[in-house]
Amino acid sequence: MKRFAVIEGGEGLKSLPYNPCQLLDMQLLTLPVGGTYTGQTGSREVLAVILGGKATFVVGSETFAKIGGRPNVFGGKPHSVYLPAGVEYRISAEGPVQIAMPSAPSDLSAKPYVISPAQVANGTWGAANFTRYFHQILTLAAQPDLPARRLIVGETFTPSGNWSTFPPHKHEVDDLPREAYHEEMYYFRVSPADGFGICRHYNDHGVEENYTVRDNTILMAPDGYHTVVSAPGYMTYYLWFLAGNHRIQATQNDPALGWVERTVPMIRELGR
Repeated sequence: MKRFAVIEGGEGLKSLPYNPCQLLDMQLLTLPVGGTYTGQTGSREVLAVILGGKATFVVGSETFAKIGGRPNVFGGKPHSVYLPAGVEYRISAEGPVQIAMPSAPSDLSAKPYVISPAQVANGTWGAANFTRYFHQILTLAAQPDLPARRLIVGETFTPSGNWSTFPPHKHEVDDLPREAYHEEMYYFRVSPADGFGICRHYNDHGVEENYTVRDNTILMAPDGYHTVVSAPGYMTYYLWFLAGNHRIQATQNDPALGWVERTVPMIRELGR
């Protein structure tokens, strides 16, 4: 079963070439100045995360004008628009715009809403050469008052030479509070765009793969441990999004590497 793919470039709405996940999906919308796209969410909830540019959204009877602003994913916190299940929507570009649209099944009755940069939580995970920076866009922990049925969404920035999602973790079964079942995808961008990183994905059932992370690639992980490293001289970005039976997050580290997480307080105390 393939777990890694390149998303086709060009204008318009692009879908994943294949998808091993049962709940999660994603589409990538790229519009030129004045371009429009009209669609329906059907039985799915969608979070439209503006990767770069600005657009006006008409969702049912609601209009959200000129949403966005950062030039690209490396240019600040995002604007996002939550599209509930069962609505028609139109997106009109106010300039060149690119929008990631992760989705998951939903039976939630909710109104559409905007998530502004001020509502996006940010911070640092890890220490030393596994330091990385995050944005929490739509999580139960950081935005408990924003309704969603399944989607959990954020962004991670991994500096030159650093590791991310380390120690590698998994979330394969519902066994709270120890672990929660969630499928996950990582949509990657790289700066400068000709750079690369490496993504390792493995599980206890014979999956052992190392993928080259490049601009516009995606990891699709219905199960298994996963981790990412940026090549020296390059920063990697990934939009991460999850879906499961609920939105409470709990992960299990690889038992062979979990000790690394226990070193974080000591390393930070040493100023690294």
